[in-house]
This record gives sequence, structure tokens and C-alpha cells, in this order.
Amino acid sequence: MSEDPNRPLRVSDFDFHLPEELIAQQPPAERGTSRMLVVDRKTGALRDSAFSELPNLVQPGDLLVLNDSRVIPARLYARRTLKREKEAPTGRIEVMLTEPAGESEWHALVRPGRKIAIGEILVFPSPSGAIELQAEVIERGPFGDRLLRFEPIADFHAALDSIGHIPLPPYIHRDDAAADRERYQTVYSRERGSVAAPTAGLHFTPQILDNLRARGVEIARITLHVGLGTFAPLRVERVDEVRLHRERYTLSADTASAINRAVAERRRIVAVGTTAVRTLEHCALVANGAPLAPHSGETEIFISPKFQFRLVGSLLTNFHLPQSSLLMLVSAFAGREHVLAAYRHAVDQHYRFFSYGDCMFVS
Repeated sequence: MSEDPNRPLRVSDFDFHLPEELIAQQPPAERGTSRMLVVDRKTGALRDSAFSELPNLVQPGDLLVLNDSRVIPARLYARRTLKREKEAPTGRIEVMLTEPAGESEWHALVRPGRKIAIGEILVFPSPSGAIELQAEVIERGPFGDRLLRFEPIADFHAALDSIGHIPLPPYIHRDDAAADRERYQTVYSRERGSVAAPTAGLHFTPQILDNLRARGVEIARITLHVGLGTFAPLRVERVDEVRLHRERYTLSADTASAINRAVAERRRIVAVGTTAVRTLEHCALVANGAPLAPHSGETEIFISPKFQFRLVGSLLTNFHLPQSSLLMLVSAFAGREHVLAAYRHAVDQHYRFFSYGDCMFVS
């Protein structure tokens, strides 16, 4: 029986079978050596390739847009004490910072969170036991959400670098290692703020970027700070009910000018990763047909089938979780049936999935 084209899409329409052994637990031994599945978005044709071949697949004059956000060591371990009682700190608490909420306030996920009440003080010790950070719980939300107010210190990010851990995704079943501090960053990252890497960019090396420039490709950067919403399960049944977390972005004057020139000259814009797609298409919606202007803001744009793309003409992306908003975005760009067929092929050919896995080039 054929599928009813008028039936609202369900989140379950974006499911696929993924053997657990295909979920990459480590990055490749050398950056830039991943496999790459090339997908023709019009026909669905597939070709197995390697990421190192990307400079041969782009066109002179293409504008390649990178997300230069840098992952912060956002996973912290705290001990608790009550503000109203001068107790010794007790109990180990995992705190995942998700986004800043002010000069000294952060939204966070706390685990176990059931007993962490408003008014409690969390202290964050170094391995030597010295207290590096201290925060008060000032709001409590669902699913372990808390709003923390940190005691001001001279250099908050230096303290994070000292005691924080790289927040590897939940499907990587190991603790972060020293190597992850470098490998879970893109080589061009510079703007602190993400709690998850823009993973399509993890494949690039300085040499491959040089090869792209030699090919005549223009390279521009946007910044979108990735939040934990990228891993949050979708707790609705219908796609039209999906709502995403807000994420902070910046479109610089240089990048706005580069995009406007590419559009005026009808050159292709190649987005590196779904974060770049979301930022570009959000900025296009803000501009509403006018040239893009530099600005910063927040976006909660959700891209799913029937979305009308205004800027992005090609996409480099990793393989995403079943029933995820990121898989829906790629399906909006290349067609759901084409994308699910590509994923079945990737499973059959034992591609590596998710953050440290292989990639797709969709054009």
C-alpha cells in the first residue's frame, strides 16, 4: 500500500536500523582520513569516496561556510552543601553547563538532580581538593535543568580549562581522554561556547583547507554555539510539533559580505555541517530577501521536509541519530527517501556513525 502524501510526517518516519558496533567510539587515527559517501540530492545516486577527495568535488568559486565555534570543557564534577547550613561538602554531582544566562549565570543539567534544590551551593574542587568554582542553584526546571549563579572569579574559562572535562556525546561510552581536548575540536575553532562539536568540521586538516583554497574555493566562517539540544530526544510524535532549543550565533561583516557576493554572482554556497545550514538559513529568513547584514542573535529554526532553502546549495554532514532533528534537516535538503537509502547503504558498507564517524557530501 502506498504512503498517504497528506499524512503528517511522524518522528518515527525518520528511523533506521543502526548496529551499535557502527557507532564510532574513537576518532580515526589521523584527522582527515574518514570515508565519505557522495549523494546526488536530485537522483539519489550514491558513490563511496573519501573525505580527502572533497577538494575534487567542489567547484572553483564555491563559498565554503565553516562554523568556528569552540567546545568548552563543560562537564564538571561538584560536591554539594546547603547554603543555610555550614556543612562540609558532600556527594559527587555531575554538572553539564549548557548555555550562559548572564554575566555569571549558566543553565546546566545536573545528575543526579532530584535532590538538588534551589538555594543549595555546589562547589567544584580541583584534583588537589582546592575549590576552583562555587555556584548557587537559583532556579529548577524539568529533566534535571538548573540555573546556576557562579561566584565571580578573575578568569572563569581558565577555571573551566583546569577542572572541566570535554562533554563527549552520550553515545560514546567512555570517559573523555587527553586526546579529546584536541580531537573534539575543529582545527579552525576559535570562538568559545559550544557544548558539542560541529562534527562535520572535525574531518578538516590545514592541508585540506589549503587544497580547497588552491582549487579556487572561498572560505568564510560563521559562529553557532551548539547546545545539548542537539542530542535531546524529540518528545513528540509528529514532526510539525517539534520545537528546538535556542542557540546563539554570530554573522560577521566579512561573512555577510562574502555570502551576499556569492548570491549576487550565483556561486554555490557549501555548508559544513547542520549548524552552518541552520545559521545560514535563519539569517536568510531574518533578511527576508534583502542582503544579509552582520548581527548576533539566537535561533531555534527547525528545518524539516518542505522547508524552502534560500542559501545552501551543498552540504557536508556526518551521519546522524535515528529520529533526530538533524536527520530531518538532511532529509529536507536531499529528500527523505534518498537520505534513508543512503543511510541503509552506509550501514551495509560499515561506515562509522555519529560525531567521530564518517561523513556525507550532498550536492
